[in-house]
Amino acid sequence: MAARWETMEKIPAPYFIPKFGPLNGMRILMSGSIVAGPFGAQLMADFGAEVIHLEIPVLGDSYRTQKPALSSLDGTKQMAAAWCQKRNELSFGLNLNFNKSPESKEIFFSLIKQVDVWLENVVWLDKLGIDCKELLKINPKLVIVHVSGFGRPQFGGNPEYCDRASYDPIGQCEGGLANMVGFPDGPPVYGQPFPNDYLTGVMNFGAMLAGYINVLHGGMGQEIDLAQVEAQARLLDDHHVCFINLGVEKSRVGNRVPIFQPASMHQCKDGRWAFIGAFGKAAYDRCILGLGLDPEEYRWEECGNSKEAVDSEMGVALYNHIDNWFSERTAQEAQDHMDKYKTPVGIVKTPKDMYSDPHHHSRGNFIKYHVPAIEREVEAFGFVPKFMDTPGQVWRGQVEVGYDTERIMKELLDYTEDEITTMRGRGIID
Repeated sequence: MAARWETMEKIPAPYFIPKFGPLNGMRILMSGSIVAGPFGAQLMADFGAEVIHLEIPVLGDSYRTQKPALSSLDGTKQMAAAWCQKRNELSFGLNLNFNKSPESKEIFFSLIKQVDVWLENVVWLDKLGIDCKELLKINPKLVIVHVSGFGRPQFGGNPEYCDRASYDPIGQCEGGLANMVGFPDGPPVYGQPFPNDYLTGVMNFGAMLAGYINVLHGGMGQEIDLAQVEAQARLLDDHHVCFINLGVEKSRVGNRVPIFQPASMHQCKDGRWAFIGAFGKAAYDRCILGLGLDPEEYRWEECGNSKEAVDSEMGVALYNHIDNWFSERTAQEAQDHMDKYKTPVGIVKTPKDMYSDPHHHSRGNFIKYHVPAIEREVEAFGFVPKFMDTPGQVWRGQVEVGYDTERIMKELLDYTEDEITTMRGRGIID
């Protein structure tokens, strides 16, 4: 007797969600947890892809329990504030340990037949009985994106190294970012909040799109490997060029760019901090005028265009003048003044600062939507980037674990009510 997935016809997407956005028509199966994998799927869902999130039955993604949490209005339900941002996704509860559950394998294979992309950061697939070559036979057009700390050994590397567990700060350390954050005389500092995870998520967003576009152009499905450490290292690519080719090893520099100026952080009269930057002679000369100085006296070549210039007597004098200039003004006064000279000054902002700024509201950067899992409205950051003709939207906030399991099984995978009932209470789907 043929397996269900062998005779199944693919149902075009979107089936469960409204049609919207540039990714309308794309369906993604995601079995990741926390951030590095799921954030890419979140971006896809923002722009119209139909995303099915496979979660551990009952327990769900551990990120659901992260504190602080939001409560329902009656106080009976809670959900992590971070998880409330997981909008637009369908939740399917499924035990992925195929060695213990043949039924799970059949369900998973049926889902694979129905999707364009499978995004995972489970890592230990072999131990669960998942064979990617088998999946590509089931769906030859399938794009598989693997997200892990150190990569999969099938793409090269020491298998024991690849098998190591990882989290965002691990990726920052091993990928080189922590070496660059902080002051020269202080310890390495890991950046917050989880920039390595979110960077990896943005890269898997691109990986899914690249693999999918290749299929649309007539190519076949394939596996794509994305390691957190390598995503971080790629971001620091000029550091590797400098070391390998010049023997120059970059490290922590504090709040100044050491190879040109103005490019430094300064405390203002009101206690706030602001960064000023001007790269290139034209921008430098405008900045010098804005600071009330003479570009012929503080020449770019002698004060700002190289490490030697920055460290020179005139370069140090320029830096001290800039530091004093900021100390005599509030951050907003400094920014408003330098805007007249087309010199960027960035004020260090808090979420409160951003939310209080009418600019962000006029751009639609804060949106409200209903979260069924806690039966209340939340407000969160909106869509990036912005599309003129096919914008993102929220059709639904996050739901409880397995909220969509039964409907997907019936309508997408052709399971009957009786078949679903026989699986209940056995740790397969609940």
